[in-house]
Amino acid sequence: MSEDTNTNNSKELMEDALNSVHDVKIGDVVVGEVLAIDDNQLIVGIEGTGVEGVVPLKELTGDPSANINDQAKVGDKLDLVVISSMGKDKENGSYLLSKRRLEARKVWDEIEQEYKDGNTIKATVTNVVKGGLVVDAGVRGFIPASMVEDHYVEDLNEYKGKELELQIMEIEPSENRLILSHRAIVQKEKEAKKAETMAKLVPGDIIEGKVARLTNFGAFVDLGGVDGLVHVSEISYDHVDQPSDVLKVGQEVKVKVLNVDIEKERISLSIKATLPEPWTNIEDKAPVGAILDGTVRRLTTFGAFVEVFPGVEGLVHISQISHKHIATPNDVLKEGQEVKVKVLSVDPEQHRLALSIKALEEPEAESHEAHEDHASAPKAAPKTSSSANDVDDDSGFSIGDMVGDALKHSTDNQD
Repeated sequence: MSEDTNTNNSKELMEDALNSVHDVKIGDVVVGEVLAIDDNQLIVGIEGTGVEGVVPLKELTGDPSANINDQAKVGDKLDLVVISSMGKDKENGSYLLSKRRLEARKVWDEIEQEYKDGNTIKATVTNVVKGGLVVDAGVRGFIPASMVEDHYVEDLNEYKGKELELQIMEIEPSENRLILSHRAIVQKEKEAKKAETMAKLVPGDIIEGKVARLTNFGAFVDLGGVDGLVHVSEISYDHVDQPSDVLKVGQEVKVKVLNVDIEKERISLSIKATLPEPWTNIEDKAPVGAILDGTVRRLTTFGAFVEVFPGVEGLVHISQISHKHIATPNDVLKEGQEVKVKVLSVDPEQHRLALSIKALEEPEAESHEAHEDHASAPKAAPKTSSSANDVDDDSGFSIGDMVGDALKHSTDNQD
């Protein structure tokens, strides 16, 4: 082979080598071969460029306590991203490279795809900061305090170290912004469980529940994913002013399903319907003639309803309230008043009790007045005879006296 031929071949090889070398640009993804480990950083040769770069420990891992010798060894080839140039001499200058940021870029791409597909992700809570939770989703994510649960959480520290399923609310890789929500997951789970539970409920069912909330008008009971309302009138056969007087949040109760409205998502429940019927054995508890203590619950134009046992009311008819004439029961009674009553009749089948208040009171006023009138009346003259003609009238004179006088006057006139 001639000298000219060898020269031409050498030139071609050099041209091929030069052509294979490309410029390094910020943002490029390159392959770097570890040439050395020096001063807590990797010295790498960037394949296809003929230049070197450095990878500091912080660009290898997000763990500041990690040992660089555990991260890579000489001869390892790593996928890296060019962050910046460390010198003006492109041929011999070095570049700052990062493995961690390239991995983060891949994670961002994956999370973006999950967001587009409407999927959820899982991440571990790494820190509690003012206003929410920081999570590690491969990249830093943030859960605002208002998006942690569907209720107020007093101490967020209980979530530290926990893995949560999260819905992606906002994502902006260029700004490293990832806003996540756990509340959205909780709400979806509750809605699914609620629909499942409501579909199974049938009026008449007796089930276990737990008091979730108390209001002035009743108690909301958690049936396992769905709340039902026990109206204050359905808590007990006894009168209840405030649900909080007899129930407390967290208390386990037995309830009967009264009604289920799937469209309005309303469930009506009763606690008292699971309790013994108050009218059972009423004839033994309130026999005719029994005297009972009671409370006036309602007043009507025709009488007063008096509760003598929890859930058992009897009627005191207006004619049985007082010996005196009264226009309405309100004249002498008021709701909530404690009274004693006497049982007049019992009808277990119709759940009716006839009661009386006046039967326990003496008609003192009338008998006393009559006694006084009798004592003050003028006394009749002494009777002289026991004949029928000797009956006294209001004047105090006998019939015989009055007849005798009349005859005397008649004789004198004839004379």
